[in-house]
Amino acid sequence: MSKNTFGAKQILRVGSTDHTYYSLTAVPGLEKLPYSLKVLAENLLRTEDGANVTEAHIRALANWDADAEPNQEIQFTPARVVMQDFTGVPCVVDLAAMREAMLALGSDPEQINPLNPAEMVIDHSVQIDISGRSDALTRNMDLEYQRNAERYQFLRWGQGAFENFRVVPPGTGIVHQVNLEYLARVTMACEKDGEMLVYPDTCVGTDSHTTMINGLGVLGWGVGGIEAEAAMLGQPISMLIPQVVGFKLSGEIPAGATATDVVLTITQKLREHGVVGKFVEFYGDGVAQVPLANRATIGNMSPEFGSTAAIFPIDEITLDYLRLTGRDAAKIALIEAYAKIQGLWHDPKREVKYSEYLELDLASVVPSIAGPKRPQDRIELTQAKAAYQLAEPAYRAENSTSDPVKVQLANGENTQLQNGDVVIASITSCTNTSNPSVMLAAALLAKNAVDRGLKVKPWVKTSLAPGSKVVTDYYAQAGLWPALESLGFNLVGYGCATCIGNSGPLAPEISAAVNDHELTVVSVLSGNRNFEGRINPDVKMNYLASPPLVIAYALAGTMNFDFATQPLGQDFDGTDVYLRDIWPDPQDVQKTIEVAIDAQMYARNYDSVFSGDARWQALDTPASEIFTWNEESTYIRKPTYFTGLTMDLTPVEDIFKARVLAKLGDSVTTDHISPAGVIKADSPAGKYLSAHGVEPKDFNSYGSRRGNHEVMIRGTFANIRLKNQLLNGVEGGYTMNFLTGEQETIFDAAQAYAKENVPLVVIGGKEYGSGSSRDWAAKGTALLGVKAVICESFERIHRSNLIGMGVLPLQFPEGENAESLGLDGTEEISITGISELNKGITPQNVVVLAVGATGKRIEFAARVRIDTPGEADYYRNGGILQYVLRNLARTD
Repeated sequence: MSKNTFGAKQILRVGSTDHTYYSLTAVPGLEKLPYSLKVLAENLLRTEDGANVTEAHIRALANWDADAEPNQEIQFTPARVVMQDFTGVPCVVDLAAMREAMLALGSDPEQINPLNPAEMVIDHSVQIDISGRSDALTRNMDLEYQRNAERYQFLRWGQGAFENFRVVPPGTGIVHQVNLEYLARVTMACEKDGEMLVYPDTCVGTDSHTTMINGLGVLGWGVGGIEAEAAMLGQPISMLIPQVVGFKLSGEIPAGATATDVVLTITQKLREHGVVGKFVEFYGDGVAQVPLANRATIGNMSPEFGSTAAIFPIDEITLDYLRLTGRDAAKIALIEAYAKIQGLWHDPKREVKYSEYLELDLASVVPSIAGPKRPQDRIELTQAKAAYQLAEPAYRAENSTSDPVKVQLANGENTQLQNGDVVIASITSCTNTSNPSVMLAAALLAKNAVDRGLKVKPWVKTSLAPGSKVVTDYYAQAGLWPALESLGFNLVGYGCATCIGNSGPLAPEISAAVNDHELTVVSVLSGNRNFEGRINPDVKMNYLASPPLVIAYALAGTMNFDFATQPLGQDFDGTDVYLRDIWPDPQDVQKTIEVAIDAQMYARNYDSVFSGDARWQALDTPASEIFTWNEESTYIRKPTYFTGLTMDLTPVEDIFKARVLAKLGDSVTTDHISPAGVIKADSPAGKYLSAHGVEPKDFNSYGSRRGNHEVMIRGTFANIRLKNQLLNGVEGGYTMNFLTGEQETIFDAAQAYAKENVPLVVIGGKEYGSGSSRDWAAKGTALLGVKAVICESFERIHRSNLIGMGVLPLQFPEGENAESLGLDGTEEISITGISELNKGITPQNVVVLAVGATGKRIEFAARVRIDTPGEADYYRNGGILQYVLRNLARTD
């Protein structure tokens, strides 16, 4: 119960109901804050307890200095947690293990329960094994259940065993679209202490693109699974009051450009500006011109430009979307009344003080793509061919042929394949499939193409994986499925699919041609991630594009193509057809939206969203409070983090004579550290599964096996495109074992070091750990024996996850890196000053001493990236979950 030092409790009457709320007007200064900080301020007013949240914390927000560097720690308590299954399954595994650990500590295991709503959407496990045919959805889902029945049984057990935990079954939609269309409350209302308490909806999610919900005015962001588990168990999230970047929007999107083009433009602009760790807030007259779906598309890409959140305030557009998606009228009235009385309603005439300012005239946006390996690398469509030709040599293998390769397809058709050909064209991912404007533009473009007699090139694997069943309905209502299916864009599933690496195999004859002749082929997808090695093991270059451009590239069949000057084909009369000839008019798109979409679609599709289909309901699920682990399982294994845990802390120690496990460059992503895609048969993970009787066809993906630490340790740093600078010209999960002087897999070398009690470090460059919020990128790092990661800069979530697993994040001195300091990774590394943490002191820097084989000594002060006292507590405890367990056991 809040101390309510400022007398902030007030009554808001809406309809016939009195609601208690904590008024921001109670503390002078709070009314001047940006929207996002007002949400944080209300959170502190409501959770003030004199310990975690104090009067001083609230005053710090009221006196927020927009220009100052963040230095004030606060404790944020999210209203709810959302999860997808790749990152969510390990959360439930950990909760199950924590129940056993509580028993071992002599405490009540049923204390381990989410205290606030925790909802999981199973959306990452469908693979596109079958595509381009009418039965693709049914066959892919059948395979999904065959591969994942054990995981799904486990999740159904969790739904019954844990309170406040609900699961949206497979085949329903993508977590962020389901969150947007159904789960989000915008304003929470619940009975507490005999009162109906109302407060802003906030959330954290185990997926970095949780920020999609920012488009609805809900403050939320992605965290690692480790941090999400702590939040579920009532542990507030420690954070510094951030700087807020004001992004002013004006004008309207021009004809020919799409919401995807806006997003790629904003992503490039913000990444260049530098917004890591900051909030971005959109304001200005142009906000009213941005439909809710476009706002959500922009919010979704927040991790790609590096901000913690990218939020739009609540306004009439927000309420219109809530009405469209079938939300209750009384609830919408409460949302409006609460937003207005708290000063959370958008007023374009009121410009608050921001830390930094940016501006975009939407009329300046032009059609764009991004690639070939990062979302922020935007390319104007008119320059796409030239940009591809400039980038391609860096991806071409030494033995690659420049000549076309003859291929006979399975249907007997003869064709040719060459460098630059698009072998995957996939409309997929939450970013765009939630947005009717781009989804219907794609379908109308398909119809125009079919009407002119155009066909997709025969070597292209086409697929369409919507973010919710509502998309399927409005395609049917508009009569657009026949055209999409005519081009091979059949429904393949409801899930992340290609964007997460579940693109499925290429046709065997295409894959053979690519690998036998070392061709550099391309994927084009409407996703938000195109990192190396993520999409498909046969594909080296990956481009992000709007859904209509995905279809356009499928028609072109190659990246070596200029849409302005080259025809896509000929019509029935032999006349050349260009992209401009089939591009849908924006007015036609809007008319289709108006006639094809209504609130009943949303109500009908979400009426029984937690029930699942016959496959889900037929799962045989155990009923018990403590999970019974199957020692033979290759999917769900009891993790080792809590083995031998006692109430006493193990003192933090300095690190001596550590070896470098991997020396890495810039922009190493969590995909590089912890893959989610294909498990190769000759990899350590593949060999482990084979040894346990699993056939390669049943390996599934790394993401689907995240509930098994044995697989995931072996998959850590196992990405096929990882470049470990300890080795020359070698790609993949390999390193130099300095004990033997031999090249080995990273897993095998780590095992050898562990036997000799040799600690390990990893050296990296800029933006280390960017990308998805993968807890296993930190868990695997810790379990391999890595004690510290030293790099130039970290992405926010991965740095937090490393601390959550007891791994020390360190940064090189400003302006320095491994090369400038003369580190080549062959040195023995000692790090002193860490033990100061045992005294309750978090050192600003520690001393790193690197000693080479010849005795050469390199010494420097590394910055300790333990940024808050809360993070220091987690590190001292060996990790955040150990900290939570000990605290719960003490209060039992």
